[in-house]
Amino acid sequence: MGLYSFYRISKPAKEQVGGDKVDSTYRSLRTRTFWGVTVAYSLYYVCRMSLSVVKQPLIDEGVLSAGQLGLIGSALLFVYAVGKFMNGFIADYCNVRRFMATGLLVSAVINLLMGGLGVFNGFCAVPASVIFFAFAVLWGLNGWMQSMGSPPGVISLSRWFPLSKRGTYYSVFSSSPYIGEFLSFIITGVVVGALGWEAGFIVAAIAGLIGSLIILLFVSDNPESKGLPSIQKLTGEVPAKEDQMPTKELQKIVLKHPGIWIIALSSAFIYITKYAIAGWGVLFLQKESGFSLEDATQIIAFSAAFGVLGTVISGWLSDKVFGGDRVKPAVLSGILSSLSLFFFLFVGGSFVMNIFYVSLFSLSVGVLYCIVAGLMAVDIVPRKATGAALGVVGISSYVAAALQDITSGYLIQCNTEMVNGVDMYDFGPVSIFWIAASVVSFILPVLNWKKMKQKI
Repeated sequence: MGLYSFYRISKPAKEQVGGDKVDSTYRSLRTRTFWGVTVAYSLYYVCRMSLSVVKQPLIDEGVLSAGQLGLIGSALLFVYAVGKFMNGFIADYCNVRRFMATGLLVSAVINLLMGGLGVFNGFCAVPASVIFFAFAVLWGLNGWMQSMGSPPGVISLSRWFPLSKRGTYYSVFSSSPYIGEFLSFIITGVVVGALGWEAGFIVAAIAGLIGSLIILLFVSDNPESKGLPSIQKLTGEVPAKEDQMPTKELQKIVLKHPGIWIIALSSAFIYITKYAIAGWGVLFLQKESGFSLEDATQIIAFSAAFGVLGTVISGWLSDKVFGGDRVKPAVLSGILSSLSLFFFLFVGGSFVMNIFYVSLFSLSVGVLYCIVAGLMAVDIVPRKATGAALGVVGISSYVAAALQDITSGYLIQCNTEMVNGVDMYDFGPVSIFWIAASVVSFILPVLNWKKMKQKI
């Protein structure tokens, strides 16, 4: 079997499910697939967030500097941006089960190699330049593997769910990143505190291997591959005229749609703030607020937990409270996220108050992220071009996130001074950068809401 044959979308099964078993079989496979991709994508994030958890130990041990960590982090995000764009288009043609499992499996191996390099360094000192180069290459490769997670996950929802239920299920699926971040900051943070930064990568690798097995055991490619009718026949959905067009033609239309590019630009600024807190929040709490590694990781973990709530309620909030309007809840959540971010960065306070600030921030960003970066894009494109739409939004978002990682790393490093043998950090400049991005992220949808609602 060639590579193309192995990964291409599954053909209809020769044996068809009997008429009296169609509905029960469809619901069972749909449920298994939904929870399979949701849980697995959360474990994708465990393999992605491991570096964020171990930044301070790497700096304290003199292995890498903040600037170098910014470059390494950006390597993943730049490659991820290109990968998500390309894999978004590719995944429209693929067997999502095999495609998604491959990305997570290789990501797990990469984390294992990085942890193994750390263990080897403990026995035989490895030059710092070698570690930096190896980490940058491996983390960049991890970016490509990570880009194989979201497109097939969202496409699986399009293949198994009717349009009337997509918003609700998409909002639940979109909670996966926050679940993954929560697991990373709680479990990986504890392991790193007890066993060292090397163990953090190894634990992430184990999580990735478990996720790969979950995909292979629970996820199905499409209803037809299991002997079922098409999703339109299963749900009584009337096929749109676009569903009859070739996928390639629909993808070209997506690229020309102004609303997709407005959404992509707005999502880029959301990702700057989202990844700023996820990637640098632990370091900020340690150096600016004086928290220990354990306390700092617990605070950021709470932010991830409330991010889950934000994404889960976003579909309900938009559909029920605002009558299907995507813009109004985006604006409301954008204002709340900017205010809470300001209080977190400039007011601070106790352990409990910091938990409150980051929790409110993640709750509101979770709503904003799900609506702007997901539902708005998916709403205006045909089912067969879902991957392409996410690819356009993805490349914009992650290029911005990568530039944020570099900019933040050097803003932090350049505003650090040695006083009496101790590094004194000034997070003022980088904080202004993060808040400015937060404000722009929700102003863009307000100014361009008509174009964003324009249908293809």
